[in-house]
Amino acid sequence: MSILDLFDTLAARGVELRMLHAGVPSRAFRAELRAHPGLRSGGLEMRRCPRVHLKMIAVDGSVLYLGSANFTGAGLGAKGEGRRNFEAGVMTDDDVLLDEMQGAFDAIWSGGECKGCALRAVCPKPLDTPAGGGGGASAPSGNSRLRRGVGSP
Repeated sequence: MSILDLFDTLAARGVELRMLHAGVPSRAFRAELRAHPGLRSGGLEMRRCPRVHLKMIAVDGSVLYLGSANFTGAGLGAKGEGRRNFEAGVMTDDDVLLDEMQGAFDAIWSGGECKGCALRAVCPKPLDTPAGGGGGASAPSGNSRLRRGVGSP
C-alpha cells in the first residue's frame, strides 16, 4: 500500500488531509496522485511555499511526529539497502508542542508568514493571496507535509 493509498482511505473516512510542500513533486508522485481521483477532487489539499522544510504529522491534535524524512523513496526507506537516507524522528503527545507546531503549520497554510518574505518574488502563488489558497490535490506541485485536520509529514 502506498502513502497515497493510505491518504485515499483516510479521506474516504472524512479525515482532513492538508499538505504543505516546497517544490514540484516527483514525476512518480504526480503519476500516482492522478490514480487517486478522490484525493485530486478535494480529499487532499495541497499548498506550496518555497520556504517549507518542516516535516511533521499531527493527528487529531493528540499525536505529533517531527522528523527529518522527506516524502521520497530514500526518505521513507523504500530505496535499496545502500541508498536509504539516515533519518530521525520523534513522536509525542505533548500538548504544548502539539499546539506550537499546529500553530506554525496553520500560520504558513493561511499565508500568515508571507508578508515580508524575502522569497515572495519567486513564490509561484503566495498563500496570502486568493490564488495562493489552492484547493484539492489536482495541481501537481510539491515537497510534502501532511496534516490530518492537523497533520503533515
